[in-house]
Amino acid sequence: MFKPAIVGGAIFGALAVALGAFGAHGLKNILSPELIEIYMKGVTYQFYHCFALLATGLVYVHAKSKQLEWATYAFIIGIILFSGSLYALSFLKSTGVGLGPVGIITPFGGLFFIAGWLLLAMGVAKSSKQ
Repeated sequence: MFKPAIVGGAIFGALAVALGAFGAHGLKNILSPELIEIYMKGVTYQFYHCFALLATGLVYVHAKSKQLEWATYAFIIGIILFSGSLYALSFLKSTGVGLGPVGIITPFGGLFFIAGWLLLAMGVAKSSKQ
């Protein structure tokens, strides 16, 4: 087991549940349906990648590699950049504050997600176990 992956997956999973509930119930009178959709996209991708973190941590038991460790950190950075920027974007748009650099952050988070998946594949492929 790779502890940072398991702990990160569990923490981001708990946060995704809390943020999803907040989005579904607490924001419906604050944000427009379009902005809630953006916010919930962040929750959805956070959920996907908390499971990716858990899987990476468990795969590490059978295929220890630097690629799996890097995949863990890529997923974590991806969640922070991608989902975090969508959360911020939805609130900034609702207040009329300029988006500034927030909009440019989201694609970088997506690139970290892609890197995480590719590193996970490389780490498993390099394993001598079948």
